[in-house]
Amino acid sequence: MRLEEGRQRVIIEGVSPAIDCGRFAIKRVVGEEVVVEADAFTDGHDALSLALLYRQANESEWHEVPMEFLVNDRWRGTFTVSTVGLYCYTLLGWVDHFKSWARDLRKRVDAGQDVAIDLVIGAQYVEAAVKYSSGQVAQTLNSYAKTLRAGGKTAIRQALSPELAELMHHHAERAFAARYDQELTVIVDREKARYSAWYEFFPRSTAAEPGRHGTFRDAVEWLPYVSWLGFDVVYLPPIHPIGRINRKGRNNNVVAAPDDVGSPWAIGSDEGGHKAIHPQLGTLEDFRFFVEKVREHNMEVALDIAFQCAPDHPYVKEHPQWFTWRPDGTVQYAENPPKKYEDIYPINFETEDWRALWEELKSVMEYWIEQGVKIFRVDNPHTKSFHFWEWAIGEIKRKHPDTLFLAEAFTRPKVMYNLAKLGFSQSYTYFAWRTNKWELTQYMSELTQSEVRDYFRPNFWPNTPDILTEQLQFGGRPMFMQRFILAATLTSSYGMYGPAYELGEHGAAPGKEEYIDNEKYELKDWDLNAPHSIKDLIARINHIRRENPALHSNESLRFHAVQNDQLIAYSKNTVDLSNIVLIVVNLDITWTQSGWVSLPLEEFGLPPDQPFEVHDLLTDARYQWHGSHNYVELSPALPAHIFSIRRQV
Repeated sequence: MRLEEGRQRVIIEGVSPAIDCGRFAIKRVVGEEVVVEADAFTDGHDALSLALLYRQANESEWHEVPMEFLVNDRWRGTFTVSTVGLYCYTLLGWVDHFKSWARDLRKRVDAGQDVAIDLVIGAQYVEAAVKYSSGQVAQTLNSYAKTLRAGGKTAIRQALSPELAELMHHHAERAFAARYDQELTVIVDREKARYSAWYEFFPRSTAAEPGRHGTFRDAVEWLPYVSWLGFDVVYLPPIHPIGRINRKGRNNNVVAAPDDVGSPWAIGSDEGGHKAIHPQLGTLEDFRFFVEKVREHNMEVALDIAFQCAPDHPYVKEHPQWFTWRPDGTVQYAENPPKKYEDIYPINFETEDWRALWEELKSVMEYWIEQGVKIFRVDNPHTKSFHFWEWAIGEIKRKHPDTLFLAEAFTRPKVMYNLAKLGFSQSYTYFAWRTNKWELTQYMSELTQSEVRDYFRPNFWPNTPDILTEQLQFGGRPMFMQRFILAATLTSSYGMYGPAYELGEHGAAPGKEEYIDNEKYELKDWDLNAPHSIKDLIARINHIRRENPALHSNESLRFHAVQNDQLIAYSKNTVDLSNIVLIVVNLDITWTQSGWVSLPLEEFGLPPDQPFEVHDLLTDARYQWHGSHNYVELSPALPAHIFSIRRQV
């Protein structure tokens, strides 16, 4: 303890939110509140005051919000973030002698005691506050001081007035105030970090003629379809030249035929690396044209960032020190035994030339930002240096604070959470493997009701080019509908790999959760208008998402009891309860299921003794419900209700 702190009497601890004791920033989007709580107390019986201080990182002056006492020495204060970027917040506490005096004065007045001297003491406190004010405030305080010195009932009434208490809170001397010993931080993103719908497709499979390699100009022709489906992020797998050395053939065959196109994730050839475009896709001008056309459809391009190299990537010749060399003089290719990726060289982040490596990789992202890309889906970030990501994302967001990063890391929970703490805006999740009611409830409760919600934003994907789960392989159309509805309504951000998903593609490699005839290794010819497509359901649900702000965030998610384990019920609502959405999903793909849903009517602002309307936004059917327990029945043919709950007028 420093000697000058010896007369500080206020202790501040237990501050939340604070991720890992303040080591990492919490996350919010523009317009959201930051609710801060802390324990604060002092010796003896004096009253104390607590203030929440906040500012944008580039501001020098702090803004102040009074904190409210809750119970048991717990305090709460709130501020709203209004700008993309970095915010800081901390706390200030002090023994409030005027507040102590006013509290005791009220007790003495209530007891009928003589308070003449007490009023003089109060006048002294007010007069002292004049020194910390000016103008009209100083005049008002002087007037209060004179009234208090005069004594009588008027003096007592003014001494205990909320107006004087407010003035004294802001202008009274804060002798020996204690400041919390940390400045905590908030990363503030644009709304798309919280609410987004991603559609992944391969531009090379968009040609109108079967068998021809698609281009960006061909992909432009798909944009009206993707926009009609209701997506707002168009995610492209890597668009760079694909290596020819050890190129994989169809279905991951280690021997490629002359016409095999290879995996887009095997990046780099004599034609260039991570800052180049595959020649068969088009030119840089074509890519910029595509980005602009996506924007005209009110969508945004997300580009894949995969920091790995094909054997013929220019980095291998120009920077051999960035790779791991084996005793036989060959580079160690990527492995995840027993899987082998002979067409990919991983980067060695332990290289002595790590500073140059970091700068080069950061420059890759900066290059694509210059081309109009502000969203990156990062491939396997958990296999790269954590310190690199913290540095690179921090540097990029410092210059381009509206840039967003999605972490594709299907790995252990602590690793996934750490990546989110380091700066990733959104994260892939275990949703694909959470299938029954208990698993879904427990997982979403963890993501939305623990401290995880302050830094980890889930993005639910029912499928990816690498993931075709067992339930999609065998569940048929009802399973594809069910999993899509869950993904799109449990979380405010979700994505899907199409057109494979809406067309119900379910052919799997033997014994694996992977597609057979995988688009990663070959061109596909998709029929976007196939009659068995669930595209109409997808478009409808994305429309419902847009029209219902309750579905734009996860904080209000709550599950509701249904006495049937094959039915799951949950709701979301806006803070003012102007929009309440109840979702009920049948998890059984074979049989119709029914049950009674229990709702907390009072929490929804609904009188328990009056009927209310539920409007099924999927079918447009309307029902009048009574009381907190109501009957539902769902067939696998349309396995969900998405109800808008409205009070009857």
